[in-house]
Amino acid sequence: MSSNLYDTANQLEREIRQDEAFQTLSASFNRLKQNEEAYGIFKEFQAFQQEMHQKMMAGEEMTDEDAEKAQALAEKVQSEPVISHLMQTEQAFSVVVNDLNRIIMNPLRELYEG
Repeated sequence: MSSNLYDTANQLEREIRQDEAFQTLSASFNRLKQNEEAYGIFKEFQAFQQEMHQKMMAGEEMTDEDAEKAQALAEKVQSEPVISHLMQTEQAFSVVVNDLNRIIMNPLRELYEG
């Protein structure tokens, strides 16, 4: 029985790749990668986010320097239209993912609510 769940999950993965929201996100990311300057800013932003996540997981506080760097990076990211567009398409795709997660988790939710 569970192998059927994995088959279904693999089919869902293939369908997600064909979904319009994912295709739009993929095209937006490809446009970003073609813009060397914007892509560099994006990678810097990603690295900073990862660094802050690791600090948080280690129980460390965000320093004033971290806050200043976050503000500066946010301004750089917002000033790049290609990055802003990527973030908009990513947000649209996250709606799809959240909807799928809600549907998949319905049995568990019903189990605990019932």
